[in-house]
Amino acid sequence: MSEAALQSYLVAKYPKEGVACEWKEFKNLTHAVSGRKGADIASYLSAIANMAGGHLIIGVQDESLHIVGIRQFHDYTPENIRQRLLGRCTNLNSEGFVVESVTTCDTRKTVWIIHIPIHRPRLPVYAHDKAWQRLDDALVEIRQERLEAILNEQMVIQDWSAEKLRNATLHDLDEQALLVAREKFSEKYRNSSFADEIASWDLATFLDKSKLTIQGSITHTTLLLVGKREACHHLPTLAQITWKLAGEEQAYEHFSPPFLLTTTQVLHRIRNLDYKLFPQNQLLATVVSKYDTRVILEALHNCIAHQDYRLRSRVIVTERLDRLAFENAGGFFEGQPEHYFSGEHTPSRYRNPWLTQAMVSLSMIDTMGFGISTMTLSQRNRYFPLPDYSKSEENKVVLEIYGHVIDENYTRLLLENQDLPLTTVMLLDRVQKRQPITEADAGLLRKRGLIEGRKPNFYAAAQVARSTGNQIDYIRNRAFNDVYYKDLVLDYLRQYGSASRLELVALILDKLSDALDEKQKQNKFRNLLHSMSTRDQSIEKSGGLHKGLWILRQSSDLKN
Repeated sequence: MSEAALQSYLVAKYPKEGVACEWKEFKNLTHAVSGRKGADIASYLSAIANMAGGHLIIGVQDESLHIVGIRQFHDYTPENIRQRLLGRCTNLNSEGFVVESVTTCDTRKTVWIIHIPIHRPRLPVYAHDKAWQRLDDALVEIRQERLEAILNEQMVIQDWSAEKLRNATLHDLDEQALLVAREKFSEKYRNSSFADEIASWDLATFLDKSKLTIQGSITHTTLLLVGKREACHHLPTLAQITWKLAGEEQAYEHFSPPFLLTTTQVLHRIRNLDYKLFPQNQLLATVVSKYDTRVILEALHNCIAHQDYRLRSRVIVTERLDRLAFENAGGFFEGQPEHYFSGEHTPSRYRNPWLTQAMVSLSMIDTMGFGISTMTLSQRNRYFPLPDYSKSEENKVVLEIYGHVIDENYTRLLLENQDLPLTTVMLLDRVQKRQPITEADAGLLRKRGLIEGRKPNFYAAAQVARSTGNQIDYIRNRAFNDVYYKDLVLDYLRQYGSASRLELVALILDKLSDALDEKQKQNKFRNLLHSMSTRDQSIEKSGGLHKGLWILRQSSDLKN
């Protein structure tokens, strides 16, 4: 291409500078690639990417677009400069980032056209640790409104569960699962205007109406819920639920689709015995099952609905002696689990929208945020610890359902105080699990007389202990008045005349509250001696042969 032809091409293709196009001479690349902040190639890449993407043409004059050519390349080539710029421009998308080199055949002038993709969603592009933008004719550090526009961009997320499988057919569906699906759908919509028509629908119509297929096409959702086990090869993921028994006795079993049927099979593998609770104010024991069937199925169905199948991981159900743990891949998708305990929070989006719609139509889950609330209320009404998500990680949700009592005080408190607000029960549940609570929450519980002790070691308060018959634990954990400990020291000194520090430690420390750790007990003891020697002036250090021993002050001894 001649220089004249290239000139005409550039004028036609990139006629005007703006937020999507920059013309720069950059005849010498030695310090132009990553040089002066806000004036080098890296800064222009950041600015153009942070708008809508575009092009940077180097080797041409700014205003006239007259070709001058790159004269000093340093050691840069169209191939290696791409790698270097990606290293200097944080978050720059490599897809669509191309350096096009054109050399004129008559004048041997080289122009580079750098094609710059738009920034990735919610990820500004940085150069020299700053994000840049074009503002009028100037390159400036990104303004707050532009930065906020990038950070608050709507994410377009493809619904994996709605993707169609070209090679899968109706022959890949399980007949028994289809029968159960139609029964559950009919039950779900028994009061609808089309209830009488459901039985007459052909298979294709039913599958579309129940959201299992999309316009007759088999989807990932179809095979997960009603697909044959041998049809799993169509799924680009590990579609599997694993049940394992942990402890002295170990066992495991894998379950494949159709999940509409196999979740019940997992349920039957779990040992569910009766549990007896003995409230103080009743003659007969209260008998509850170790686990609520609805809670198990709700937890399992939630794992299926919210699993991130792109991570190619299995759903794992671990049965331990005292609890069940449900694990699914992908972080908690919206909000925090505790937001859903009361049933008042409704999620606005889902990781697998099509799958969740199908599961709703088959009465496997609901989409109003009631699932976690259902499990929470079941555990609360059965006097057991609440569902626990504390072991969840960034890319994994772990739900633990307890099948035993952790703290008898908590359990008997629920038995004998049926009207405790759920928010209060949630706080007491955290206390019994030794999980942290805020100062404000601790103050609220203390004000209501529900806890005692010092942060972080809170315990049931006296009135709770008396109502639960657990006075021994309460006496062990409660904090006595300082007068009690001071009297112990004074009585000891009156009887034996003097005492070393070690003797007083042995006297006092084992009587301090078990709610205190070892360091807190030592601090408590030190403060006690300091108070008695300086504020009360009841004891002092002796001199002479007994130097270093604690003794009674003479005035204190005479008073008593």
